Amino acid sequence: MLTTEENELLTRVGPGTKMGTVLRQFWIPAVRSALLKAGGSPERVRLLGQDFVAFRAADGRVGFFDEACPHRGVSLSLARNHDCSLQCIYHGWKIDVSGKVVDIPTEPEATRGELIERVKVARYPVREAGTIIWVWLGGSTPGDFPAFAWTDFPEGHVKSQLGIVRTNWLTGLEGQLDSAHVGILHSDWVNREPSNFGNSNIDHTIFDLAPRFEFEEQPYGYREAAIRSMPDGTSYVRVREFCLPWYSYIPQKGGRTAMQLMTMSIPIDDEWAAQWDIRYNLVQPLGHNPMFDYGDPNDGARGIGGIETRFGQDRAKVNGGKWAGFPSVRHEDFAIAMATLGIPDRSREQLSSSDISIVRARRLLLKTAREHVDGNPPPGFERKIDWGSIRSLAEIIPAEVGWRTLPK
Repeated sequence: MLTTEENELLTRVGPGTKMGTVLRQFWIPAVRSALLKAGGSPERVRLLGQDFVAFRAADGRVGFFDEACPHRGVSLSLARNHDCSLQCIYHGWKIDVSGKVVDIPTEPEATRGELIERVKVARYPVREAGTIIWVWLGGSTPGDFPAFAWTDFPEGHVKSQLGIVRTNWLTGLEGQLDSAHVGILHSDWVNREPSNFGNSNIDHTIFDLAPRFEFEEQPYGYREAAIRSMPDGTSYVRVREFCLPWYSYIPQKGGRTAMQLMTMSIPIDDEWAAQWDIRYNLVQPLGHNPMFDYGDPNDGARGIGGIETRFGQDRAKVNGGKWAGFPSVRHEDFAIAMATLGIPDRSREQLSSSDISIVRARRLLLKTAREHVDGNPPPGFERKIDWGSIRSLAEIIPAEVGWRTLPK
């Protein structure tokens, strides 16, 4: 368990907090590329307790600013998007896609130029990759971009979707690092035909609900092997990659030619998180799969509700023999994340051996935040990382064969 001080350090992400400061040293997924239309409406974006506005100019470039107009603080989500600029509808202040004020029509011409030069707009570097608009909030020169394999995949070979969930980002991350829950929480789906899971052999989790865990440290985080004993004496091994600070590769079978899945838990503020799913396949376009294509890709959690409606749980199904009573695997994950009802008091936890991956991730995050305060770079920053080679595995192997011998 964590102390109250450690829990506060990990979960609070606003400006000036230790965790918020170090998280701003990473490129952050902000919005799906498809949400921003050329010349279309600007979109409000909240990240790490701050409010921004993103828009796509008519020429395709993306602008990312503080939401408040520098004049009187009106939300620029109401602004007109034209001439590769946002123009505040209140007094007509005009800011081009680079963040430069280019016109103030209410200022007399004699002093307009001087005022234009004096006004500064907080504009943030962006990068478009893997169907996502990423933003750098670190203030300094942007660090290396995490060029995962999927960030330059062709159209149709990668899909991004997310759910806006009322939970703290750490709670969301821990859910995606928890291998032990798979055969229990998701048992309504695990007991179906394996083909329902695409390239996953997740149905094997039902044979051993208490996996053993082994780890390999990596410069970006760690590799985790969850090992389950099968009835025939073989071992079912799920190898996950955890990349600081919020990336989790969900184990899939089939090697590099199969569908892969990554999740991200991005802090909106201390109470809300964006739970991202990234599916990709290098060799063939992704088809429709009801297990993964859920609702609005920009907010697949919309309409789930709150604790007063049990987050959409169907009690009739539970009473009739179903385990959880939710319509999809991802809905189950969203509901569990929200059912923590705020930031849990981790000083009161009673942890078990199944939580070892969660404990390891917490320690890494604590170490990262504390060392950054002392001027040390986050893990992975001090040397180049081959992000494109990282992937998960889910294989059945002879019990005497070590999982580390599996090809990466």
